Amino acid sequence: MRSIPLPFMVRLALALGVIACGGNTFAQSFSTVAPHAMAMDVDTQTILLEKAADDPVQPASVAKLMTAELVFRDLKKGSITFDTPFYISEKAWKAGSGGTSMFARVDTKIRVEDLLRGLIVQSGNDAATALAEGLGGSEENFAAMMNVRATELGLTKSHFTDSWGSPNPAQVVTARDMATLAEYLIKTYPEYYHFFGEKEFTWSKIRQLNRNPILFNDINGDGLKVGNLPGCCFNLVGSAVYDNQRLIVVILDAKTAKDRAEEARRIFNWGFHGFDAKMLFSAGETIGSAKVFGGAKTEIPLVSDTDVRLLAPRGSGDKLSGKIVYTGPLIAPVAAGQTVARLKIYRGTTLALDTPLKTGEAVELGPLAQRAKDAALELTMQLFHKGLASALHATEKKPEPSANAAP
Repeated sequence: MRSIPLPFMVRLALALGVIACGGNTFAQSFSTVAPHAMAMDVDTQTILLEKAADDPVQPASVAKLMTAELVFRDLKKGSITFDTPFYISEKAWKAGSGGTSMFARVDTKIRVEDLLRGLIVQSGNDAATALAEGLGGSEENFAAMMNVRATELGLTKSHFTDSWGSPNPAQVVTARDMATLAEYLIKTYPEYYHFFGEKEFTWSKIRQLNRNPILFNDINGDGLKVGNLPGCCFNLVGSAVYDNQRLIVVILDAKTAKDRAEEARRIFNWGFHGFDAKMLFSAGETIGSAKVFGGAKTEIPLVSDTDVRLLAPRGSGDKLSGKIVYTGPLIAPVAAGQTVARLKIYRGTTLALDTPLKTGEAVELGPLAQRAKDAALELTMQLFHKGLASALHATEKKPEPSANAAP
């Protein structure tokens, strides 16, 4: 893995210099009482806030977001439709009878669209189990499907044991993983996202309100999901839009439902009003370069498909720094438009921006003499780093002289 510092790049140095201005403001000093939190601007991919965002927490009903993703995926593929009927087994009925429920009757069939509303709006454990059994054959098979899908989506620290979020210590998520999942749902399934914003649903003549508090306050919330376990784990994965800016906020393990709602509102308001957007690079502009092994050229330019912008706290004194990270050198031939690196920008020690970079042009295979030269240089560098590592290791293990040793 190679890391290229960016201070030599004048454009980025100027941009970071403009952002890292002095001053003490609310944005700079903002903190949250939530034990685990994440706030992200969807458009710029800027991480506005993170607190213990990689610590595992029991998800409760926010696990149903993963269930919804699998249903949405099959709907989009056409393997099921809104009108596909799913059977309500005794197991599904019992799952609802002991907790949140859409009040589905045992030994009946319910359309997928109605089950989705029961899952998302009413947070029905019975709806979740019926969907799991309908798609996976059993709750256990569906949980395995959830974990495979979680890995595919990059949810690296989450693990699911069922479709509805039972209190199982083995079932865990992180704030970062939930923000990743929320972003994926918003961007991949715009045709189904409206379910998360529906404020009520009536089934079996029982009207229930959506439990997500951000749908009912003044921050323009339009999704996604809340959950809690008895006496603990008041969780929220939410999204809202203000002035064409979309934020995702995740709060895990809040002490009470009131704390969860109030803290979500605080973070959303701060995110919408405490930052300024700064342009760093235009789409297609060369941001840096990567080394190429055995090519007609020794370097290849790196670009972004989209404008690279960063949200910076107004008046913040936080130091920003950046680097390009890639595994290399790249082996020729290299095609244009290939994702090979990532641009990482840090605000202090917080990773504020992490965006992919692509090759800006193609590099063909070089002549034999050039390939031999590159091979020799790479071997020399590997031997150097190996020798340096060995020397450092030997130095670390060298015993300290005793107090009685002769000079």
